[in-house]
Amino acid sequence: MSKEKKSSRLRFRTSHISSVISISLVLFLIGLLGIFIFQGKKISEYVRENIQLTVFMKDNVQPAEIEIIQRLLNYSPYVKSTEFIPAEEAAKRLQKDLGKDFIDFIGYNPLSSSIDVKLKSEYANADSLQKFERLISENKMVKEVAYQKPLLDTVNKNIRSMSLLILIPCVLLLLISIALINNTIRLMIYSDRFLIKSMQLVGATKSFIIKPYLMQGLWQGVFAGIIACLMLGALIYLGNTRVPGFSQTLVATNYYILFPSILGAGILFTSISTFFSVRRFLRMKTEVIYL
Repeated sequence: MSKEKKSSRLRFRTSHISSVISISLVLFLIGLLGIFIFQGKKISEYVRENIQLTVFMKDNVQPAEIEIIQRLLNYSPYVKSTEFIPAEEAAKRLQKDLGKDFIDFIGYNPLSSSIDVKLKSEYANADSLQKFERLISENKMVKEVAYQKPLLDTVNKNIRSMSLLILIPCVLLLLISIALINNTIRLMIYSDRFLIKSMQLVGATKSFIIKPYLMQGLWQGVFAGIIACLMLGALIYLGNTRVPGFSQTLVATNYYILFPSILGAGILFTSISTFFSVRRFLRMKTEVIYL
């Protein structure tokens, strides 16, 4: 009898440990999905914010006047950052790119002073840029506003396409993950189907039978969520230390949301699956459950 008890306890612990591990791996996959979404969003913002718009100034504009325009641009809700490029600096950069001194060749510097403007990601679209271009061009000290329209259109088109391509697999993976958790819990409860039915036959109420299993599922979700969060934390740490540029796309506030969400998802999915699995066996007829 003692050996049978030890054997049943061992099977009980083994089934619960394997269940927690299975659920934690599924939650880990959901967490990877979250990281992928967060990183993808940050990368798209980074690309958009590096689309440059150049404001060329007229030749007779004084440095003090240019400084006023730059300050106005910095206070604009459209603008993330600006950089003033004097005509002399622009000439030096062009000479470096060409590898030749074109000023000696033509006898003067044909370049104008300019302000390089980087916009906030939400304004890096054709409509906002056209509106911003009109506002800047109205200034009498501005000669021209230039940016790469084909590049902007291509970037926004590719980002929309990639977002759609990411969204579809993400939804499918989420549905598969929920189904896997549900099946794992159902298999675990299946092994106790005779015990559940026996308690019901001796007069135990449904709430009395469901409650311990529900608490068990809740704790499984907690442990699985903690394991998944530790695995995700280790993955992020490795990415931060081993992958160049990975830290630049990290936003700490995103992960303050992700980790509690993973833990909450573990508790929610296991509790709901446990409740419906136990209720399913409670509703089964006695002759069916022994088949």
